[in-house]
Amino acid sequence: MSAAPALSRDAAEAAAAQPLPVSAAGRWRGLVLPVAAVLLWWLLSHAGLVNSALLVPPEKVLATAVEQISGGKLWRALGASLAREFTGFAIGTLAGLLLGAALGVSRIFNRLAGPSFNTFKQISLFAWIPLISVWFGLGDTAKVAFLSLAALVPVVVNTCDGISQTPPALLEVARVYGYTRWQTFRQVVLPAAAPAIFTGIYLALIYSWLATIGAEYLLVAGVGIGNLLIEGSEHFQMDLVIFGMFVVGTIGWLTNASARLAERRLARLRGRTL
Repeated sequence: MSAAPALSRDAAEAAAAQPLPVSAAGRWRGLVLPVAAVLLWWLLSHAGLVNSALLVPPEKVLATAVEQISGGKLWRALGASLAREFTGFAIGTLAGLLLGAALGVSRIFNRLAGPSFNTFKQISLFAWIPLISVWFGLGDTAKVAFLSLAALVPVVVNTCDGISQTPPALLEVARVYGYTRWQTFRQVVLPAAAPAIFTGIYLALIYSWLATIGAEYLLVAGVGIGNLLIEGSEHFQMDLVIFGMFVVGTIGWLTNASARLAERRLARLRGRTL
């Protein structure tokens, strides 16, 4: 009696990487709650059930959005915030990849530096603000240093874990075929650790955007979306505050969607090369 051929591990991983089909109705279900929230917001603001100074009507927020966009103030603030985020993200990610790879590959280095890093990552990110502000001031350099720290930790942790958890069977095959240490790392360890490494980079991208807003709140010098929110709060312009929150959420959603799209495409590419 013949048995159906079993899928190889690589084929199974490639099949698992394919996204599940989503129906047309499923794509729109995510809009139900936001639309309902906007309708409730409109009803409350126009029915006089809440203080209009605290909950401005949607049309006033829309007018503020048009003013901010047409006047160019939004683009200046958004450009400054994104420039800081991507600079800090790039520095933190590069440093995290190097440090994580060193911790994952070298047992000696892990024993020397691992305990210190484990202590370092337990320190709250915002606890570094006083020290950073003294060292770098309140300008862009301080903000980029803060964002680099935000991106560093998840990349180091996931890179180290991905490399150190390479299946021993793969390493044994590489040893049998006489691979050098560099060949083993490049052709065996790195592909096996790629999902974990990408997860770390994905988290770093999200954390760096969240930290961008926090840095602009606490290190207030300069221009940015966080400064836009502070301006609205100080002048009690709730329409400006709500618009700023909408911008922050939209950029966060776009960042998340872009990272997920890149992850799916890399998974498909990896599946085709297996």
